[in-house]
Parts: sequence; C-alpha cells; structure tokens
Amino acid sequence: MGKGENEWCCDFRTILKADSPILQPLLVHGSLARAGKVKSQTPKVEPAEKKKKKTGRAYNRILYNRRFVNVTTVPGAKRRMNPNPEGKSG
Repeated sequence: MGKGENEWCCDFRTILKADSPILQPLLVHGSLARAGKVKSQTPKVEPAEKKKKKTGRAYNRILYNRRFVNVTTVPGAKRRMNPNPEGKSG
C-alpha cells in the first residue's frame, strides 16, 4: 500500500465546489408549471358502494371452489389463474 492511512483516493474539495455537477439542481423533463394538469381536468366521480368481501373460512371456500371444483381444463394445457384477461389483446 503506497498511500498513508489518512490519504483519500480523491480530493473532496474539488467535489464540493459550487459549480460541481453533483451540487447542481437536477433537471426535469418539461416545465413544472403544468404539473397536475390532467388530474385537475378529470371530473370527480364518487366511488360506487360495494358488497362486503367475505373473509376467513367463507373466502377460503370460494377460493377452493374456484380453483378445484369449477375447473374446465383443456387436455394438455396448463390451468391459468386468469384465462380471459379483460385488458389489451394483441
């Protein structure tokens, strides 16, 4: 080891200069004047009331029926958790 124990691998005085890129503010994409534009334009919709979810034994019973009792399998195919997703199809 050629360096003494009190020597550092880099000089922190050059890092902490005011024009150092480390201390300059980070640039953002676009101006902050338009921040929140879409949320403020979106109409407020009250959430619909939902039925209470079953919990505990009743919920486990639903899962059992969904996974093992009402299964319609195609021969040679794996059973998937969501065979017909509602999202994009492509």
